[in-house]
Amino acid sequence: MPSRKTYPFPIDTSIVYCLGIESTAHTFGCGVVSDDSEIRHSGIVNRESGRPNPESHRAALCSVLSNESRMYKPLEGGIHPREAANHHANAAGEVVSAALERAGIKPRDLDLVAFSQGPGLGPCLRTGATSARALALSLDIPIIGVNHCIAHLEIGRATTGCGDPVMLYTSGANTQVIAFAEGKYRVFGETLDVGIGNALDKFGRDLGIPFPAGPAIEALALKGQKYVPLPYCVKGMDVTFSGLMTAAFNLAEKNGIVLGTKPRQHENPFLSDLCYSLQETAFAALVEVTERAMAHTEKSEVLLTGGVARNRR
Repeated sequence: MPSRKTYPFPIDTSIVYCLGIESTAHTFGCGVVSDDSEIRHSGIVNRESGRPNPESHRAALCSVLSNESRMYKPLEGGIHPREAANHHANAAGEVVSAALERAGIKPRDLDLVAFSQGPGLGPCLRTGATSARALALSLDIPIIGVNHCIAHLEIGRATTGCGDPVMLYTSGANTQVIAFAEGKYRVFGETLDVGIGNALDKFGRDLGIPFPAGPAIEALALKGQKYVPLPYCVKGMDVTFSGLMTAAFNLAEKNGIVLGTKPRQHENPFLSDLCYSLQETAFAALVEVTERAMAHTEKSEVLLTGGVARNRR
């Protein structure tokens, strides 16, 4: 049976309502956005590429009506994918209902459903996709899979007003330098082993810091006064973090830091210096490959996205 509504445009309503589901990792989120026909036909969106026109980047592409989420917090250690997926399955109904209620609309008002198609944790992605599919089928409306990395970039463009940036995407599992060139998004550099977020969380976990460890490491780094030499690993446009983390672990043990205990129990000033040095070394490598991508693409803007981008350093 054909869908009662079609995508892409036109859609038989003056206002389009889209519900999006995010479930790539530890958070199950749901948001509702609206987009009116005046925006769709104003030239903000390029009809050929489907991307926002750089010259119109300061115009709002949509209105965010709601943004609800529930976060899975492991009792110990890092994210357990299947446990996180079970959390998402239990939270899905509540989160979707809350998003619709806050947006002030009914399920029947929706025109399409979008969901994070990847990259992400397999069990978590499947839970989000199943929820989105069930909702779309029950309402007989289109469903659209969205690339998680590109969503970071486009949301950043819409909220910051930047035009055509190089994006440094730094999350738990993903560390990439992305830009739009020659008609498509391209990855100009990435991690060859683990994402920067996972690397920091693993280091924090060994120190007894609960997930997510990034904010605690950042706080300790602010107290650091001395740079401790650590391996700096850049290979062309790519980076690696495994060697950096191993060196940091070894230095922690050599300087009397008992792994597995909480940082406040150490009272070891070297830990602050080590966290400071860890951040400086890792972030310097990311800056280098991002600058190379800017030179290659001749772009003048940088957009930082992903959870690690919240670090104020």
